[in-house]
Amino acid sequence: MARPYWKGYLKLSLVTCPVAMSPATSEAEKVRFHTINKETGNRVISQYIDSVTGKPVKEENEAKGYARGENDYVILTDDDLDAVALDTVRTIDIEKFVPANSIEWVYLDTPHYLVPNDQVGNEAFAVIRDAMKADKVVGVSKLVIGRRERAVILEPRDEGIVLWTLRFGDEVRPEENYFEDIEDEADPDLVPLVQKLIKQKTERWSPDMVSDPIQESLLKLIADKKKALRSPKKPAKAKGQAVAPSNVVNIMDALRKSVASEMKTKRSG
Repeated sequence: MARPYWKGYLKLSLVTCPVAMSPATSEAEKVRFHTINKETGNRVISQYIDSVTGKPVKEENEAKGYARGENDYVILTDDDLDAVALDTVRTIDIEKFVPANSIEWVYLDTPHYLVPNDQVGNEAFAVIRDAMKADKVVGVSKLVIGRRERAVILEPRDEGIVLWTLRFGDEVRPEENYFEDIEDEADPDLVPLVQKLIKQKTERWSPDMVSDPIQESLLKLIADKKKALRSPKKPAKAKGQAVAPSNVVNIMDALRKSVASEMKTKRSG
């Protein structure tokens, strides 16, 4: 289990309980690369360089700067930024509730798991969670993450609560700008064929459906590279050039062939 990276309080009116929050997703298992100097084989490190003197800047001399003119900045230290911290740095105060199905998917940003942080607050947490479940609503609140206040929703899920950060309104592009020129209705003769195809391909959801083939190929490539370092190289065999398939097809014929192929596969399986 990942260690919580935020601890604070969940508050609803006069009801308060200590909670801990952890990311619901992780990229720790992803293949990561370092930048290497090919000549020496040594790892390359990055540094902040003073744009005028060209000299490296020590970590203790780094600060945030707000530009008020060309080469003219207002400098803010960590103490300055901490001084303007909001209550939402440590408290998730549920301000309102909305129907669970009323928030468009495009506003959902990053999921986190929210859990009680001690046994004393367990009951208050459970009451808030179950009340939201019963009314089919999610809580709306705000929370400071990375020195920035974010709108969040709290969605009851099993025994816990999933906290989603929300994208800001100016980050979401209206779908009408992209969908307005698409045909309103499809050919009614083609829809039943696609429905047959959908039915034949329908399965229960599994996390295996979102495996990363590039990640797997990278791991194989790395393993092959390691093996090659321990054994003499063999000349690679030349591969024939693949012919690009034509995209010009009759959609009715393609759908009929697809349905027939799926039926044949199911009978032989």
